[in-house]
Amino acid sequence: MLRKIGVIIVLIFLLLGCGETEEKKHISFHPGALWPDTEGNHINAHGGGFLIYDDTYYWFGEHKGINSRAQVGVRVYASKDLYNWENKGVALSVVDDENSKLQRGCILERPKVIFNKKTNKFVMWFHHELKDQGYSNALTGVAIADKVTGPYEYLDSFRIHAGVLPLNFSEDDFEKAELITDENTEERKEKVISGAYLKRDFEVGQMSRDMTLFVDEDETAYHITASEENRTLLISKLSDDYTSVTDEYIRVLPGGRNEAPAIFKKNGKYFMFSSGLTGWKPNPGKLAVSDDMMGHWTSLGNPCVGTEEEMNTTFWSQSTYVIPVLGKEDAFIFAADRWNPKNHIDGRYVWLPVQFKNDIPYIEWFDSWNLSFFNHDKK
Repeated sequence: MLRKIGVIIVLIFLLLGCGETEEKKHISFHPGALWPDTEGNHINAHGGGFLIYDDTYYWFGEHKGINSRAQVGVRVYASKDLYNWENKGVALSVVDDENSKLQRGCILERPKVIFNKKTNKFVMWFHHELKDQGYSNALTGVAIADKVTGPYEYLDSFRIHAGVLPLNFSEDDFEKAELITDENTEERKEKVISGAYLKRDFEVGQMSRDMTLFVDEDETAYHITASEENRTLLISKLSDDYTSVTDEYIRVLPGGRNEAPAIFKKNGKYFMFSSGLTGWKPNPGKLAVSDDMMGHWTSLGNPCVGTEEEMNTTFWSQSTYVIPVLGKEDAFIFAADRWNPKNHIDGRYVWLPVQFKNDIPYIEWFDSWNLSFFNHDKK
């Protein structure tokens, strides 16, 4: 009899345990909160990029320690529902080789991955700074893989467009551009707009820092990056295999001080979220629109709606990507990082639904929300 009671008690505990496991599954987003993966560890994929492949979301991001130097590399997580993420390991590893640009202790930021249907390769791009050289190199790096989760083979890191002028910057513009000799001069902004830094870096190649990728409906891929000392954005068309930039590129919002670009497309229009330049400190978000990726971009101001503090800090975060939601038309998630410069691994994630008013995107704060949000008509 006692044995039977013991068996019953064990079964009850097992059933209760199963219930607890089920309850731990995430069913909503909680912006700014700790976000455990399926093993119970805070997701470590900062400055993230997202790829949808075979009806699965893949989240690539910087594996962080206490500071910005890369000790591990790029980590990847997978999810079917966007709430619950399984750690799939390190997609791209830094190496203990002082002759490699990808040496442990370098800076590796904002990894983005796209899939090339012609080559069946997964292609990763990222912002890269060499070990112990701060942010002076401003390189962009490339790696490829046969499997979405890797391992990714590192190809190279480099400046872009050496000796090549943008499509929207003529030889006459280049000749007229004046180099900046005094960084404190009041004429600095006008000189930047006129191409001072572009001219300075013409032979060695243009800078690339915060960057993202975008693949259009015709499979043309683009590399979008903060350049010219983060004062100007560059949009470059990628090669057919997505592993290099072509000579086709444009300057966007010159002198506008934009970084952290994140692009999506809706109803034939391209929208780009970005942020201002205040280091690790959050600032007001920015929004721009264009009818053509390689055409003219128009600033639309701050996309955030809320209190003055929320608007001035982009909800204490910085844009990193816009995620399209599978199975829901015109449903997008604004994905951002809430950085912690004193302990980078404790950086949090701020995901908010992109809403539209008169076909213009805007973002507002929710303490918690889920994907059913997109099932209802929005104001």
